[in-house]
Amino acid sequence: MDQIARLLTAMNAHDLEAAAALFHEDYRSEQPAHPGRSFIGRAQMHANWAAIFAGIPDFHAELLGSAEHGGTIWTEWLWTGNRRDGVPLETRGVTLFQVEGEFIVAGRLYMEDVETTRVGIEQVVEEISGERPKHAAGGA
Repeated sequence: MDQIARLLTAMNAHDLEAAAALFHEDYRSEQPAHPGRSFIGRAQMHANWAAIFAGIPDFHAELLGSAEHGGTIWTEWLWTGNRRDGVPLETRGVTLFQVEGEFIVAGRLYMEDVETTRVGIEQVVEEISGERPKHAAGGA
């Protein structure tokens, strides 16, 4: 998990080159909930994070937890900061990084902006199913 500790340090130092050096030249990134965001290559990772550091000057990453299984490192993140236009950033989620040797070779990202408007579970279930759930007495 040394790569994740170094990635966290590089992200918080806004050290783009140190972060990029952790990723394989042919790094594969996918976001299963957003398939159009997939890409291949360290160069695109570099371009993405250059824009993030430029657009969010006070970007900060917090590693909330991590676990390793085989060559996969599971991480939970909180990313915060303020965009140049004044809009705050608060993104949370999980990444699964495949590691081979010294490099992160692939990632599956499940990162989402934290809702600023509270939406109750009944509304979400109704949007998914078309049916409003009945209130459960003493529900958890």
